[in-house]
Amino acid sequence: MDAAHIGRRIAYWRDQRGLTQADLGRLMGQSRRWVQDLEGGHRQTDPRLSVLQRAAHALRIPLERLVADTPQPSLDRRLPAEVSALIDSLHASAPAGQPVPLSALHRRVTYCCQAWEACHYAAAARELPGVLADAHCLVATGPSAAILLSRAYQLTASLLFKYGEPARTPAVLAADRALAAAQTSGDVVAIGAASRRVARGLIHQQRHTAAAAYATATAETLRPDLEASGAPGMSTLGMLYLVAAVAVTGDGRSPRTVGAAADRLAAASDVATRQGGQGADFTSFGATNVALHQVDVALRLDDAWSAVEASVAITPEAINTLGRERQARHLVTTARARALTRDRDAATRDLLHAERLAPEEVRRPSVARLVAELLELVPTPGTELTGLARRCGLPA
Repeated sequence: MDAAHIGRRIAYWRDQRGLTQADLGRLMGQSRRWVQDLEGGHRQTDPRLSVLQRAAHALRIPLERLVADTPQPSLDRRLPAEVSALIDSLHASAPAGQPVPLSALHRRVTYCCQAWEACHYAAAARELPGVLADAHCLVATGPSAAILLSRAYQLTASLLFKYGEPARTPAVLAADRALAAAQTSGDVVAIGAASRRVARGLIHQQRHTAAAAYATATAETLRPDLEASGAPGMSTLGMLYLVAAVAVTGDGRSPRTVGAAADRLAAASDVATRQGGQGADFTSFGATNVALHQVDVALRLDDAWSAVEASVAITPEAINTLGRERQARHLVTTARARALTRDRDAATRDLLHAERLAPEEVRRPSVARLVAELLELVPTPGTELTGLARRCGLPA
C-alpha cells in the first residue's frame, strides 16, 4: 500500500465529513500532528491495517474506500443561478427609489418564507434580492421595517447555508446583517431568531464550541422576554436550545458532549411542553421537531443505531404536521443513519421519499454526496438508485 496515496484518501474523506485534523485525531485517540503525519504519508511506509480500520471507522466509511482505486464521482460545485444572483445582491450598492408600502413588503417576506418551507428554494432566491432592497429603503421608517429586513436576511442565510462551502461566507454575512437589523428593531423575537442564524454560521465555520456557548447564552439571556412573547417567542427560545444541541456535537463523541447535548435537548423539550401545539414563526418548533433533533444529534455523535431507533419512535402522523423542508431534511438524516447501519435499501427509500416531497432539497451537494456513497456501497444498484443519482447530476 502506498502510504502517501492512502494519506490523501484519508484527508479527502476527512474534508468530506467536515472534520479538522484535530477532530479526526480526537476520534482516533491521537493528536493533530499524528493525523497530519498520517495524511502526509510520513508515519510509516506501509500503514498498519489496524490504523486504517480505525480511520475508516472514525470517518464512517468502508475500509475499501481507503485502499481501493475506485475513482470518486465528481460533483458539480456550481451554485444555481438564482442562488448566485442572491449572493451578488448582498454586495450591490445601496438601493435608491420609491419606498413600497410596508404591507406589501410584509406579504413578499411571507411569500419567501412559505416558499422556503415548501422547499422552493429557487423561487425564494429569485424574490429575496428585491425584498432586501425594498426593506433597506423602508428600514428608517421604524421597527416594523427593521423586523422585516432582519427576517429577509435570516431567510437568505438559511438558504445559502444549504449550499455548503461555496455559499458559506455570504451566508455568514447575511446572518450578521440579520442580527444587526433585529437589534435596530429592538424586537426580542427577531433578535433571538437572528442569533440562531449566527450560531449556525459558527457551526458552518467549524467553530462548534463558540456556537454552542453563543446559542446557549443567548437563550438564557433572552429567555424571560421570549417567554413573555407568546408562541413566536417560545418557538424562538426552543430553536436556540436545539441549535446549541447540534453545535455541541461538533466536538466529537465523549461523555461531556453527550451530556451537554442531552441537556440542551431537554431544555428544548421543556419549552415545547410549555408552548403546546405547533410552533410559530415558520420554525416548525414543537415536540416533534425536538424528537427529530434527537435523531440528528445521535447521528452526529456517531451513534447511527440510536438515530435509527429514535426515528422509528416518531409517528408519520406527527412528521406530516411539519413543513416539507423539515420533513425532507429529516428523511435525509435517517437515510444517512440507515446507510451507516448497512440498511441501504431503506436509505434509498428515504431519499426517494425526500425527493418526492422536495426535489430541490435532494439536489443539494451534501445530499448528492450521500447518493454517491450509496452507489458505491450497493453492489448492484437498482434503477431507483441509479435514476436518483442521475437526477442529482452523478454518473450512474
